[in-house]
Amino acid sequence: MKILVVLPRFPYPLEKGDKLRAYHQIVQLAKRHEVYLFAISHSSVSPEQRAALEPYCKEIYIVNPPRWVSYKNVLRNYFSTKSLQLGYWDSKRARRACKAFIAQVDPDVIYNQMVRTMPLVARVDCPKVMDFQDALSLNTERRMEQSKGLWRHILHFEFKMLRSAEYKAMRIFDRLTIISEADRDAIPHSMSDSIRVVPNGVDLDYFSRATTEGNVDLVFCGNMQYEPNIDAAEYLVKEVMPLVWEHRPETTLTLAGATPKKSVLALASDRVNVTGTVDDIRPYYAAAKVFVAPMRIGSGLQNKLLEAMAMGTPCVTTPLAGDTLGAIDGRQLLLGSTAQELADSILHLLADRTRRVLMADEAHRFVQHNYTWDKIGDQLETILNEAANRHL
Repeated sequence: MKILVVLPRFPYPLEKGDKLRAYHQIVQLAKRHEVYLFAISHSSVSPEQRAALEPYCKEIYIVNPPRWVSYKNVLRNYFSTKSLQLGYWDSKRARRACKAFIAQVDPDVIYNQMVRTMPLVARVDCPKVMDFQDALSLNTERRMEQSKGLWRHILHFEFKMLRSAEYKAMRIFDRLTIISEADRDAIPHSMSDSIRVVPNGVDLDYFSRATTEGNVDLVFCGNMQYEPNIDAAEYLVKEVMPLVWEHRPETTLTLAGATPKKSVLALASDRVNVTGTVDDIRPYYAAAKVFVAPMRIGSGLQNKLLEAMAMGTPCVTTPLAGDTLGAIDGRQLLLGSTAQELADSILHLLADRTRRVLMADEAHRFVQHNYTWDKIGDQLETILNEAANRHL
């Protein structure tokens, strides 16, 4: 098949979850199909970044809308009661370019990532599959519940508009996919049962099992400009760690991740190391005795947990993140709903090396059995074939 992939961001480097998902899906699809890539990028794409996709794509088309146009479209959508995110990624230039690229490629099926790209193909008469990735409306609703004042009002508006966009996608696309059952269930629509769950995977060769246990107590990582990660980092340092330090004052924590905001940098102390952007996150997973991801907001599947588990690092997280994986609490990871429960789990693992080793073994086997990109690529290929055959 000729598959046209339409993305809201160029899928390299792999510092964001949507890029990671798109990149590995393209790699898998390119094994048996011709893949063409159309991507919007609000920042310049270097030759090196483009070269990372060229082995897997027959052709790459990138649109760079000016920031001022994107911000203007956000305001336009607010006053016309449409999603602000859809406005940010939409533009006349992008629509014209995408339409022309579709005509040139004449794909058998179009594969869109996120409702953000829906305006580009809404009127195109071609088999289409939309990957919601996660339920953006759920993500926004959770952020709204943690916000106040004007920002809460804006997020409430965006929540309603995203929910409307998700419903519209049900009518426009031949097939729909999403990253987890929890995200599918968060879209309350009569057709939501038809959304197929296609999870993320882990590159087990890249995130290979660490041979020895690390010497750093705790690690949390993620894109530190992403609000759910910022909230988790602040919650961990301000509410969870004081409970840990009461019993184990020597415990150290490393916060590793791209472009930390000032509020994250301000968390640094003699017991908290904030690394800033790192070239390779694997040494931080490998160095940790325990990986902690106290997620309270957001949606989707946490790649950071899968990667840590693949490397054999015991994990402590919240039900919001852990339940999505389908892992068993107490066996493949530990869950805590409150700061005290998280602190107790951390202290328990730090004090019991045997338990850490057993949990690391279970976690690695769990990821190996359930989250490989090869298996997930096969699932996606089946869905794209169904959509293409529906129009024959």
